[in-house]
This record gives sequence, structure tokens and C-alpha cells, in this order.
Amino acid sequence: MDVRTILILGGYGNFGKRIASHLSQSAGLTLLIGGRDAGKAASYADALQAEAAADTRVEPCRIDYKAEDFPKQLSLLAPQLVIHTSGPFQGQDYRVSEACIACGAHYIDLADDRRFVCDIDTLNAKAQEAGVLVVSGASSVPGLSSVVVDHFLPQFQRLDTIDFAIAPGNQAERGEATLRGILSYTGHAFPVWHQGQITETHGWMAPRSRDFGKALGKRWLADIDIPDLELFPRRYPTAQTVRFQAGLELPLLHFGMVGMAWLARLRLIPDWSIFIRPIWRVSEWFKRFGSGNGGMQISLTGTGKDNKPLTIQWTLTALDGVGPHIPTMSALILAEKLIRGTTNPPGAMPCLGLYDLADFDRIADPEGITQATEVVHG
Repeated sequence: MDVRTILILGGYGNFGKRIASHLSQSAGLTLLIGGRDAGKAASYADALQAEAAADTRVEPCRIDYKAEDFPKQLSLLAPQLVIHTSGPFQGQDYRVSEACIACGAHYIDLADDRRFVCDIDTLNAKAQEAGVLVVSGASSVPGLSSVVVDHFLPQFQRLDTIDFAIAPGNQAERGEATLRGILSYTGHAFPVWHQGQITETHGWMAPRSRDFGKALGKRWLADIDIPDLELFPRRYPTAQTVRFQAGLELPLLHFGMVGMAWLARLRLIPDWSIFIRPIWRVSEWFKRFGSGNGGMQISLTGTGKDNKPLTIQWTLTALDGVGPHIPTMSALILAEKLIRGTTNPPGAMPCLGLYDLADFDRIADPEGITQATEVVHG
């Protein structure tokens, strides 16, 4: 299918506007900036049109994916691709992806909720029948994280441990929806694959520090629930441990979250997401502190082809507030593949290994995002 009309749900939000801005430089597209607020959609569409490629049109549209008539709204717009950025995805159903399948549109989302991403393949038969690609989790995880592991996997005879983390800068732009998603599982138990068996950890607990290199230094981290914790043990069957953590740059805020996790675990405040507005306001008080520097690090350990111990550590560094671009890059890469007609066969799937690291380099290098790899033999 020739992809020329693209609807970005949440097109004026934190992630949506970055995707729209990038795609607006492609020739011959119609970009629909969609959302519930017609005024915000129109304002951003007008601003983007002034910078867009000469033969690309940027148009606003009011559309509410929660509305009962959403499938009809979508059908009338007739997009060939829908990019869903309107989180949080915790608690969402598949109404958007199912509506896309029904009207014959490809679908990509930036979800990071474990159940939402891991269960998207329940739509596989419908997507194949409709001849469309449905991809969930086209973000830093599991989109980019799986690409990095796939890239280094051939160097291992046996991969034993995948230990990775994300450390955003405090001044980097962040969305309220992202914070709401994090708060929803703060202090809550979730399963992890550890030393060859399923065990349990809790959101924003088990704090530790990790060195992200000269530009970022050491950052505090805590356990976070993401789809990779379920997807990776199946994708990389020799791995005995899969661990993911994230953290806040300011120790005061980070350990404040750890304390909140303890209160949730003790059931004194079961769900912090109901306090999203005051927590959001408090976090904004600290926005001028810290930096706009963030990073991502993936450590792989196991046995090399020479049957000797092997450790590979990949570190991504994003300075001066460009970190929030990274979660959009997997979706952009897939969107560009669809525009060129070079993407995967139809079906519904989590975003696992759907592109390679060279694709990421091509889109990340102009943003000043750097990568470094350290290999330790023996």
C-alpha cells in the first residue's frame, strides 16, 4: 500500500510533535495532526506547515480515540498509517489498532506497558488478513533495546545476562502521560527472569548506581516494569537474567520515588497515579536543576565464540535535551520504511528487531546522539 497520508494521534504532544516535525521534511506527504483539542492541533499544524517540505501538507484534525464513534472518525480521514502516541498505554485496549485494521491502515505505537505490547500479537491473524502492519512498542524499549541486543548477539556463543538501564536528564522535556504510567506501577510487584527462574520485584525499588561514562557520570536507578522483561527471555533463550532499571537525575527526586514505592508496597497509598497533578507540579519546581543530559546503557555478558567470558557494554549519550527524541526514533524508522515500501510483511507484533542499528545511526547522528561500545574478553 502506498503510504502518503499519516495520522499522528497526539500529534501536538511531547512525542507526537517530534515525529510530525521529522516527517514533515519528507516530500509528498499529508500529515494529520490529531487530538482532542482542535485549537492545539491547528496551532501546531500551522507552525509546522511553515517549515514543511514544499509538497507536504500538514493539517489539523480533531479526533478522540476514546469516543464511541472513533472507528467512523478514522475511516473518514482515510489514513494509510496511524502513529499512536497518546499515552499512557497502561489500561488502554486495542480500539485504535483494531480500527486501523478495519479501515486498512498500518499502525505503530510508542507503548511501554507490558501487557499492551506483549499481547498485541492477538491481532496478528486480523492484521495479516487486512494486509497491514501493526507494531506496538516502537520506542526505546523494546524497539531500540532489541535492535542493540540483536546487533551484538552474533559475538556470543551463549548470552547469559542482559542488564540495561535508561537515565534521562532532569531538564529534558517530559510528558504528564509518561509520569502517570510510571506512577501506576510504583511499588507494585511484577515478574522478572532472574538466574533462570521467574521471580518478583517491585516498581521503583532495589536502587543502585551505575556509571554512564564521562558525560553523565553515575546515576541512581531502580527497577522498572517494561515489555522487554517478558519478551527477552523468549527471544534470547540462553539468557538466565534480564534486568531493566531507570532513574531520575536528582537523587532527592529519585529517592523520593523509592520512598513512594515503599508506601505503595505497604498499601498505605496503593496507586500514586491518582495524585498525578500535584506530583507533576512538584516535579516542575525542580526543572531548573540537574541537566538536559541523558543516556541508555545495555550490558551483555556470556561466553564468546572462543568459549571464554565476554562482556559487551553499549552506551548511548544524548546531551542538551535531545534525549526525548530517542523514544520516537523506532516509530520514525518504521514509518519511513512504510513510506518507501520496504518494511516487514503484514501482521501484528511487538517491535522486536524490526530494523538494524545502521537505521538508528542514520536518524540519531544528526541529533548529536552518540554511541560507544566497550568489549571485555576474559
